[in-house]
Amino acid sequence: MTQITLSPADRKPVSATASLGTKAITLTFADNGLLALLLGDHDRNIVRLEQGLGVRMSCRGNRLAINGDAARVEAAQSAVNSLYRRLERGEPLSPSDVDAAVRMAEIDDPRLPLADLPAIRTRRGAVGPRSPGQATYMDLLAKHEMVFGIGPAGTGKTYLAVAQAVAMLTAGTVDRIILSRPAVEAGERLGFLPGDLKEKVDPYLRPLYDALGEMMPAEMMAKRMATGEIEVAPLAFMRGRTLKHAFVILDEAQNTTPVQMKMFLTRMGEGTRMVVAGDLSQVDLPSGARSGLRDALETLEGLPGIGVCRFDKRDVVRHPLVARIVDAYEQRASAEKDTRREARRQDGRQDGRLEGSGK
Repeated sequence: MTQITLSPADRKPVSATASLGTKAITLTFADNGLLALLLGDHDRNIVRLEQGLGVRMSCRGNRLAINGDAARVEAAQSAVNSLYRRLERGEPLSPSDVDAAVRMAEIDDPRLPLADLPAIRTRRGAVGPRSPGQATYMDLLAKHEMVFGIGPAGTGKTYLAVAQAVAMLTAGTVDRIILSRPAVEAGERLGFLPGDLKEKVDPYLRPLYDALGEMMPAEMMAKRMATGEIEVAPLAFMRGRTLKHAFVILDEAQNTTPVQMKMFLTRMGEGTRMVVAGDLSQVDLPSGARSGLRDALETLEGLPGIGVCRFDKRDVVRHPLVARIVDAYEQRASAEKDTRREARRQDGRQDGRLEGSGK
């Protein structure tokens, strides 16, 4: 375990450092070997923590000093302790784990330390949250019968839903998993693609297969698919069915129409959980067509039994560049919206001047 020793600056009742809202602490570690893993090659993990949390860190012997704004220091302490406990459990530490600890340290949650946050247990191990949004999403998946996960790519909407589905199937809470998504890109051209129906639609379902493959061994996945315990199918295959004691996931839901979405949601039967995941910024429907996901949110949000989790760029857990790409597109969309609003305002003023002049 880590023993925390306050620096002399913190022991002073009043000091210039304290008055400015800064803080300095020293963490003492019992295992130098684990501390070396925590620091990373050439201190790369510490550098990531410094950059992500806005603090200064220095290590001497088995002690790690953290200096900076008081709130930032506390967040850094939480991140360091969570990473050290991970190493104590014998789990590896990757750069993505460090980034996750930075994101999770931002949570103002009374359940901290992080070990008390939700986790999904699968045969491949425990799947824990890597961002504040993911912690909220996992809570909703555990407590609600129907959950909407809305947000940009890389936030774990589908991955965590599949993890929850596999965990519930393994525990016997549900009898089967049904994964679906619309094949919008194929459209009316589906019949012109080579191969049988499975070969035509498989490319559009591949992300779901990939998520499943990370949750269970390939042979187990193949066996459960052969017995019907796991079914991966296009959205059109849902029509006319009543799904009981199943965990049903609709991916890329932004590409459904309102009619398709209503059809899907009303397939829900006894003992069934449903998750609807999508990104409203990536709608591939024909121009002018209304997204069934947007329509469902406007109609159903707030109903008892339905949970809605909205992710943002801070929840992106892929390569750090993905978060910057998402942010850049959001900024451009916001700027274009402001430009259109200003253009309409100018047009209104111009029309008013014309009417006032009698022309």
